[in-house]
Amino acid sequence: MPQEQDSAGAAAKKGAPQEEGAPAGRNGKAAAQGVQPSPSGVNRNYLNYVKSLAPPTKHFHNCFRAFIVGGLICCVGQFLRTEFEYLLGLTGDELAGAVSMALIFLGCLLTGLGVYDRIGKVAGAGSIVPITGFANSVASPALEFKSEGYITGMAAKMFTVAGPIIVFGVLAGTIVGLIYYFI
Repeated sequence: MPQEQDSAGAAAKKGAPQEEGAPAGRNGKAAAQGVQPSPSGVNRNYLNYVKSLAPPTKHFHNCFRAFIVGGLICCVGQFLRTEFEYLLGLTGDELAGAVSMALIFLGCLLTGLGVYDRIGKVAGAGSIVPITGFANSVASPALEFKSEGYITGMAAKMFTVAGPIIVFGVLAGTIVGLIYYFI
């Protein structure tokens, strides 16, 4: 390694041209001797190539659409809450449970009809974050693997996406509940 640095310094003093990202060998013949260019140069060239081919990302536009669709889903939830409160006389936990069940039902229904996937393409995270996105993550694999049978297909694959969320959510809730109980 010190010998390469010495020869690189000698080549720079003699005015020999050097490629960026490639280490200099004796008399500028690094490539002929089988010395590979440095990884940072290769990575930089690849990233520049990818950037030239990839379409530009519209971050503000994507965030705006996610905000609008997520907000509309929450507005539907608020509308259901108001209607359940006035029409059915529900309050407190009963009201919250009824609204959650209605939103989960709507998410599953729209997934089954193929509408929720189109909403997800437009909204991105705006359709994933609310409870309807969770319903979609449970219903989609169930519909996809229905042809493999009800037990080995639909029932077994239903929680492939949502399963870890349920497990870690219950675990985290239990730990927080125990901490809260003992404090």
